Amino acid sequence: MSNNKVGPWTVQSRKTAFENPWIKLADHRVTHPDGANGEYGVVHFKNIAIGIMPFDRDGLIPLVGQHRFPLDRYSWELPEGGGPLTLPPLDSAKRELAEETGFTAKSWAPLCAFDVSNSVTDERAACFFAWDLTGGAAAPEPSEELAMKKVSFKTLLDLVMTGEIRDGLTTTMTLMAYVKALRREAPAPICELILASAAGK
Repeated sequence: MSNNKVGPWTVQSRKTAFENPWIKLADHRVTHPDGANGEYGVVHFKNIAIGIMPFDRDGLIPLVGQHRFPLDRYSWELPEGGGPLTLPPLDSAKRELAEETGFTAKSWAPLCAFDVSNSVTDERAACFFAWDLTGGAAAPEPSEELAMKKVSFKTLLDLVMTGEIRDGLTTTMTLMAYVKALRREAPAPICELILASAAGK
Protein backbone atom coordinates (compact mmCIF):
# COMPACT_ATOMS: atom_id res chain seq x y z
CA MET A 1 0.00 0.00 0.00
CA SER A 2 1.12 3.59 -0.49
CA ASN A 3 -0.17 6.74 1.19
CA ASN A 4 -3.37 5.10 2.43
CA LYS A 5 -5.32 6.43 5.38
CA VAL A 6 -6.00 4.25 8.42
CA GLY A 7 -8.05 6.50 10.67
CA PRO A 8 -5.76 9.41 11.60
CA TRP A 9 -2.61 7.60 10.37
CA THR A 10 -1.21 7.85 6.86
CA VAL A 11 0.48 4.64 5.70
CA GLN A 12 3.45 5.38 3.46
CA SER A 13 4.55 1.77 2.94
CA ARG A 14 4.06 -1.72 4.28
CA LYS A 15 6.23 -4.82 4.22
CA THR A 16 6.12 -8.28 5.76
CA ALA A 17 8.85 -8.57 8.37
CA PHE A 18 8.07 -12.17 9.37
CA GLU A 19 5.56 -14.86 8.48
CA ASN A 20 4.77 -18.44 9.49
CA PRO A 21 1.63 -20.61 9.19
CA TRP A 22 -0.04 -18.86 12.16
CA ILE A 23 0.94 -15.18 12.11
CA LYS A 24 2.31 -12.45 9.86
CA LEU A 25 4.18 -9.44 11.21
CA ALA A 26 3.64 -6.34 9.07
CA ASP A 27 5.93 -3.32 9.39
CA HIS A 28 4.22 -0.05 8.41
CA ARG A 29 5.97 3.23 7.75
CA VAL A 30 3.44 5.82 8.82
CA THR A 31 2.75 9.45 9.46
CA HIS A 32 1.38 9.70 12.99
CA PRO A 33 -1.71 11.79 13.81
CA ASP A 34 0.62 14.59 15.01
CA GLY A 35 2.38 14.70 11.62
CA ALA A 36 5.59 12.95 12.73
CA ASN A 37 6.95 10.04 10.72
CA GLY A 38 7.28 6.66 12.42
CA GLU A 39 6.48 2.98 12.17
CA TYR A 40 3.72 0.69 13.35
CA GLY A 41 4.10 -3.07 13.66
CA VAL A 42 0.96 -5.18 13.45
CA VAL A 43 0.68 -8.91 14.09
CA HIS A 44 -1.91 -10.39 11.72
CA PHE A 45 -3.39 -13.68 12.92
CA LYS A 46 -4.35 -16.35 10.40
CA ASN A 47 -6.85 -17.93 12.80
CA ILE A 48 -9.62 -16.68 15.04
CA ALA A 49 -9.20 -17.40 18.76
CA ILE A 50 -11.79 -19.88 20.02
CA GLY A 51 -12.90 -20.37 23.63
CA ILE A 52 -15.42 -22.71 25.24
CA MET A 53 -17.03 -22.78 28.70
CA PRO A 54 -18.36 -26.34 28.98
CA PHE A 55 -20.56 -27.71 31.78
CA ASP A 56 -20.76 -31.46 32.44
CA ARG A 57 -23.84 -33.23 33.80
CA ASP A 58 -22.79 -32.45 37.37
CA GLY A 59 -22.43 -28.73 36.62
CA LEU A 60 -18.62 -28.89 36.70
CA ILE A 61 -16.34 -27.18 34.19
CA PRO A 62 -13.38 -28.97 32.56
CA LEU A 63 -10.17 -26.94 32.65
CA VAL A 64 -7.15 -27.68 30.48
CA GLY A 65 -3.62 -27.33 31.86
CA GLN A 66 -0.54 -26.75 29.75
CA HIS A 67 2.80 -24.97 29.81
CA ARG A 68 2.66 -21.79 27.75
CA PHE A 69 5.91 -21.20 25.87
CA PRO A 70 5.85 -17.36 25.50
CA LEU A 71 5.61 -16.75 29.27
CA ASP A 72 7.38 -19.97 30.40
CA ARG A 73 4.47 -20.53 32.79
CA TYR A 74 2.01 -23.35 33.49
CA SER A 75 -1.56 -22.25 32.87
CA TRP A 76 -5.00 -23.68 33.70
CA GLU A 77 -7.52 -22.47 31.12
CA LEU A 78 -10.92 -23.10 29.68
CA PRO A 79 -10.66 -25.14 26.46
CA GLU A 80 -9.42 -22.85 23.72
CA GLY A 81 -7.49 -22.76 20.50
CA GLY A 82 -7.63 -21.38 16.99
CA GLY A 83 -9.99 -21.81 14.07
CA PRO A 84 -9.52 -21.01 10.37
CA LEU A 85 -10.97 -17.66 9.33
CA THR A 86 -12.85 -19.48 6.54
CA LEU A 87 -14.84 -21.70 8.93
CA PRO A 88 -17.78 -20.80 11.19
CA PRO A 89 -16.34 -20.30 14.70
CA LEU A 90 -18.82 -22.77 16.19
CA ASP A 91 -17.42 -25.55 14.00
CA SER A 92 -13.95 -24.79 15.33
CA ALA A 93 -15.26 -24.68 18.91
CA LYS A 94 -16.75 -28.15 18.56
CA ARG A 95 -13.44 -29.49 17.24
CA GLU A 96 -11.38 -27.79 19.98
CA LEU A 97 -13.60 -29.09 22.77
CA ALA A 98 -13.35 -32.65 21.50
CA GLU A 99 -9.60 -32.47 20.86
CA GLU A 100 -8.64 -30.98 24.21
CA THR A 101 -11.11 -32.69 26.56
CA GLY A 102 -12.73 -35.58 24.68
CA PHE A 103 -16.16 -34.09 25.31
CA THR A 104 -18.82 -33.40 22.72
CA ALA A 105 -21.79 -31.18 23.53
CA LYS A 106 -25.40 -31.45 22.47
CA SER A 107 -26.18 -27.82 23.32
CA TRP A 108 -24.23 -24.70 22.33
CA ALA A 109 -24.81 -20.95 22.67
CA PRO A 110 -22.71 -17.82 22.08
CA LEU A 111 -20.94 -16.48 25.16
CA CYS A 112 -18.98 -13.47 23.90
CA ALA A 113 -16.79 -12.08 21.12
CA PHE A 114 -13.99 -9.56 21.52
CA ASP A 115 -10.70 -8.17 20.18
CA VAL A 116 -7.82 -9.86 21.98
CA SER A 117 -5.09 -7.17 21.93
CA ASN A 118 -6.05 -4.42 19.52
CA SER A 119 -3.03 -2.15 19.98
CA VAL A 120 -0.66 -4.54 18.16
CA THR A 121 -2.74 -7.39 16.70
CA ASP A 122 -5.91 -7.95 14.68
CA GLU A 123 -6.75 -11.17 16.56
CA ARG A 124 -10.43 -11.72 17.28
CA ALA A 125 -12.00 -14.19 19.70
CA ALA A 126 -15.31 -16.04 19.55
CA CYS A 127 -16.42 -17.89 22.69
CA PHE A 128 -19.28 -20.28 23.44
CA PHE A 129 -21.19 -22.03 26.19
CA ALA A 130 -21.42 -25.81 25.80
CA TRP A 131 -23.52 -28.22 27.88
CA ASP A 132 -25.22 -31.63 27.72
CA LEU A 133 -21.75 -33.15 27.43
CA THR A 134 -20.86 -36.68 26.39
CA GLY A 135 -17.43 -37.99 27.33
CA GLY A 136 -14.82 -39.46 25.01
CA ALA A 137 -11.08 -39.66 24.45
CA ALA A 138 -9.14 -36.43 24.06
CA ALA A 139 -6.98 -36.13 20.95
CA PRO A 140 -4.64 -33.14 21.37
CA GLU A 141 -2.21 -32.11 18.68
CA PRO A 142 1.21 -33.83 18.83
CA SER A 143 2.80 -30.55 19.95
CA GLU A 144 0.48 -30.28 22.97
CA GLU A 145 0.99 -31.84 26.40
CA LEU A 146 -2.31 -31.33 28.18
CA ALA A 147 -3.82 -32.16 31.55
CA MET A 148 -7.47 -31.80 32.59
CA LYS A 149 -9.35 -31.23 35.82
CA LYS A 150 -12.92 -30.23 36.66
CA VAL A 151 -13.93 -27.34 38.89
CA SER A 152 -17.14 -25.63 39.94
CA PHE A 153 -17.99 -22.25 38.48
CA LYS A 154 -17.42 -20.70 41.92
CA THR A 155 -13.91 -22.15 42.02
CA LEU A 156 -13.22 -20.90 38.49
CA LEU A 157 -14.44 -17.42 39.41
CA ASP A 158 -12.27 -17.42 42.55
CA LEU A 159 -9.21 -18.49 40.54
CA VAL A 160 -9.80 -15.63 38.11
CA MET A 161 -10.43 -13.02 40.80
CA THR A 162 -7.33 -13.98 42.81
CA GLY A 163 -5.15 -13.88 39.69
CA GLU A 164 -4.21 -17.54 39.87
CA ILE A 165 -5.74 -17.83 36.40
CA ARG A 166 -4.43 -15.04 34.17
CA ASP A 167 -5.28 -16.30 30.69
CA GLY A 168 -7.17 -13.60 28.80
CA LEU A 169 -9.80 -15.77 27.14
CA THR A 170 -10.54 -17.65 30.36
CA THR A 171 -10.77 -14.44 32.39
CA THR A 172 -13.05 -12.73 29.88
CA MET A 173 -15.30 -15.75 29.44
CA THR A 174 -15.65 -16.27 33.20
CA LEU A 175 -16.56 -12.67 34.00
CA MET A 176 -18.87 -12.33 30.99
CA ALA A 177 -20.60 -15.61 31.88
CA TYR A 178 -21.19 -14.45 35.45
CA VAL A 179 -22.63 -11.11 34.38
CA LYS A 180 -24.81 -12.73 31.72
CA ALA A 181 -26.15 -15.15 34.32
CA LEU A 182 -26.90 -12.33 36.74
CA ARG A 183 -28.73 -10.47 33.97
CA ARG A 184 -30.45 -13.64 32.75
CA GLU A 185 -28.90 -13.16 29.31
CA ALA A 186 -27.45 -16.68 29.11
CA PRO A 187 -29.47 -19.83 28.33
CA ALA A 188 -31.65 -20.79 31.30
CA PRO A 189 -29.75 -24.00 32.19
CA ILE A 190 -26.45 -22.06 32.22
CA CYS A 191 -27.89 -19.27 34.38
CA GLU A 192 -29.08 -21.79 36.94
CA LEU A 193 -25.74 -23.63 37.06
CA ILE A 194 -23.69 -20.46 37.38
CA LEU A 195 -25.87 -18.75 39.99
CA ALA A 196 -26.25 -21.86 42.12
CA SER A 197 -22.50 -22.48 42.08
CA ALA A 198 -21.64 -18.83 42.80
CA ALA A 199 -24.00 -18.96 45.77
CA GLY A 200 -22.25 -22.07 47.07
CA LYS A 201 -25.18 -24.41 46.48
